[in-house]
Amino acid sequence: MFAVGHMALAYLIGKASAKPLRTSPNMPLLLVLSIIPDMDIIIGENFHRGPTHSVIAALLVFIPALFFYRKRAIPYLLALSSHALIGDLIVGGDLMLFWPITAEKFFLPAPFPRLQIYSVANMVLEFLLFVVATAVMLKNRDILTFFQAHKSNILLAIPVVTVLLPTFGGYPLRVPLILVLPHLFYLVIFSIAVLLSLSSAFKTPANQPKTT
Repeated sequence: MFAVGHMALAYLIGKASAKPLRTSPNMPLLLVLSIIPDMDIIIGENFHRGPTHSVIAALLVFIPALFFYRKRAIPYLLALSSHALIGDLIVGGDLMLFWPITAEKFFLPAPFPRLQIYSVANMVLEFLLFVVATAVMLKNRDILTFFQAHKSNILLAIPVVTVLLPTFGGYPLRVPLILVLPHLFYLVIFSIAVLLSLSSAFKTPANQPKTT
């Protein structure tokens, strides 16, 4: 999937799982975790969809969080795991899903269709995920988080720098036209959230005199 699909999927799964668990997950962290597995592209295309896409590795990494935070950590684990276990398994496959137990790469078994990233079916799927996720954000007023100064919003600099800005940094565009608007939407509101939070972090408190 493109970044838009991964982030929308992680947000929806994180919010859906949080309700029965009676917890309130941090939205920026959910969104950032959704694209973390693709950091393997930095190493090289040959490493893509390798160990960082393993659900076993995700579980091992989350063991301390599950121990200390218990049910509050579950939405984050699901957000991270949704990248490979749902998003990339449906779109393309070819994942080291159970590394380090095995380095074998997995696909969806027949008769399930395996979508290609530039297929019409995938583009429509990702656009619909974006629309639904945005509607849920608006309904739950989570969208307001991006326009407030929160330290956790600074985390959104990660998707801005790694997957959103690079999308528009080359010609031709790396995403299909139908997904340009969703990418721009995330790029703009994430940038606003980061700038507001950084500005607040470096602002001198009103009751503290400025030093010269």
